Amino acid sequence: MGETAELLLPNLTYLILVAGIWLVSLAIITPGTGVHELAAVLALGLAAVGMLFVPLNPWSLIPLGLGALCFVLAVASRRGTAWLLALAALLVSAGSIWLFGAGWEAGVHPLLASLVSLITVGFYGFAVRQVLAAQRMRPKVDVAGVLGQVGEARSEINPLGTAFVHGELWSARAEHPIARGSRVRVIGLEGLTLLVAPANDTLDSASCRD
Repeated sequence: MGETAELLLPNLTYLILVAGIWLVSLAIITPGTGVHELAAVLALGLAAVGMLFVPLNPWSLIPLGLGALCFVLAVASRRGTAWLLALAALLVSAGSIWLFGAGWEAGVHPLLASLVSLITVGFYGFAVRQVLAAQRMRPKVDVAGVLGQVGEARSEINPLGTAFVHGELWSARAEHPIARGSRVRVIGLEGLTLLVAPANDTLDSASCRD
C-alpha cells in the first residue's frame, strides 16, 4: 500500500499543480470574476500539501520561472504571442515534470507527462491565445465615446472587474470597491480599461437615454 501511495502521490500532485497553473493563467487574462482566482488558490494549496510528502528538485524552478516570464511577455505583447505561449507551455510542462524527483529522474509517469504536456501546449496555444486576441481587437464602439456613460458592474470591481457600458462588456478599474450589480459611471480610460466610479443618480437619466 505504501509503495502504491509513493507512485500515485507525485502524479496526483503534478496534475493538481498543472491545473493550478492553468487557472492562474486564466485569472491573469480574465480578471474580476473571482472564480478562476479562488479555484487557483485551492488547486495550488492542494499541490503545496502534496509537495510536503514528495521529494522536490529545486533545479526545476528554473524552467518554471522562465515559463512564467514567457507568459507575462505574451500577455504584455501586442503581437507575436504564439511562440511565446508555446514556449511558456513547454517550459511549464518540463518544470512541473522534473519538480518531483531527484536529479534528472522525473517523478511523474512519462505517459501522463506527455499527455498533460500536449494538453498544456494546446491550452496556451489555442485557448489563451484566442482570449488575448479577442482582448486586442478594436472595440465595436468608439472608446472615447464611453466617457461619462453610465453602466452596470457585472462583477465586483476591487480594484479590477468588468462593467457593461454602452452595449459592450469592458474591463474596469475603480479606486474604491464597487459591488456587483451597482451602477457605475466612466470617468477615464487606461487603454481599453475603463476607470469607473459609483454613478451619480442626479446625472443618470441623461446618460441612460443612450
